[in-house]
Amino acid sequence: MRTASVGVVRIATKGPGDVSGLMAMVGSGAIDPKSILAILGKTEGNGGVNDFTREYAVVALCTALASHLNLPPHEVEQRIAFVMSGGTEGVLSPHITIFTRQEVEARPAGISGKRLSIGMAHTRDFLPEELGRSAQITETAKAVKAAMEDAGITDPADVHFVQIKCPLLTSDRVEAAAARGNETATISAYGSMAYSRGASALGVAVALGEIASDIRDEDVLRRYDLFSKVASTSSGIELMHNVVIVLGNSASSASEFEIGHAVMGDAIDSAAIMSALKSVGLGTAPQAAAGRELVNIFAKAEASPNGNVRGFRHTMLEDTDISSTRHARAAVGGLIAGLAGTGAVYVSGGAEHQGPAGGGPVAVIARLS
Repeated sequence: MRTASVGVVRIATKGPGDVSGLMAMVGSGAIDPKSILAILGKTEGNGGVNDFTREYAVVALCTALASHLNLPPHEVEQRIAFVMSGGTEGVLSPHITIFTRQEVEARPAGISGKRLSIGMAHTRDFLPEELGRSAQITETAKAVKAAMEDAGITDPADVHFVQIKCPLLTSDRVEAAAARGNETATISAYGSMAYSRGASALGVAVALGEIASDIRDEDVLRRYDLFSKVASTSSGIELMHNVVIVLGNSASSASEFEIGHAVMGDAIDSAAIMSALKSVGLGTAPQAAAGRELVNIFAKAEASPNGNVRGFRHTMLEDTDISSTRHARAAVGGLIAGLAGTGAVYVSGGAEHQGPAGGGPVAVIARLS
């Protein structure tokens, strides 16, 4: 099994097209662009179907990195996994997180135990009528297993976060399916985001053995007792396949970083956030753990579908001015920011089958000095 050193850097951005921070680190030698495996970002869009800040950010990053990789911009996206999550409501701060991986001959002295590892895989392209259905679940499960192998992770218990970028439906895609005599899971572009996120999350759960593999099409967005404790899925218009990034700990990793996770039962579950921080040796803000440094927190957020949180009614689902996903991102983002001491955290809305209904997974990466 190969030994790899995985690095993680969080960089603040001034806008979705801002690559100055990344390019400064590339110019100084702090980041080798050839070692970049994935970039996860939060952009200040609406997180909806027409949130083009995600595509804008990816284009800007690909263009900036192209000359350093000796590739045309459109091929950079084939080499690096880009996952841009739109929506920085409340105190959430736009930023990107760079994940690098370089092979090394052996672990340096002083590094012991399991350390951060990352793996990546892609599914095949989906037909529009496959989104939100068993085909997407099955293919995602295959890709998760492939990404685990790429990360050098053999035990599902060592997987702490699986980030997926998945497609959504547009009117053109719905019409294309109809022209072939097929119906899509929904004709709503916005509604399709939930179907795609949910099926992708169920694929993670199947791959990790969290649920059985006999999932039916009608279980998606209905059987909320079926979920993954580590899946984070985000849908976008810019692709027709799933990009799968597995983050976990591996004995073959020579990384200075470690990842842990917990599962929020609802949008105000501060105990789960504190548990996730504790899993990597950190406490709440101010971070004062000796030899430990918070790098970033990744979480999913969703309005409780039964219309209440711990017995008290909320109005997120009835607000016709602001989407419930935006409410949820702001609420969970504020809670995490208060406990972590920073708003530069990755909180994504829409947690269908990602943790229990109304809750979601939360993962923490720490640097061990």
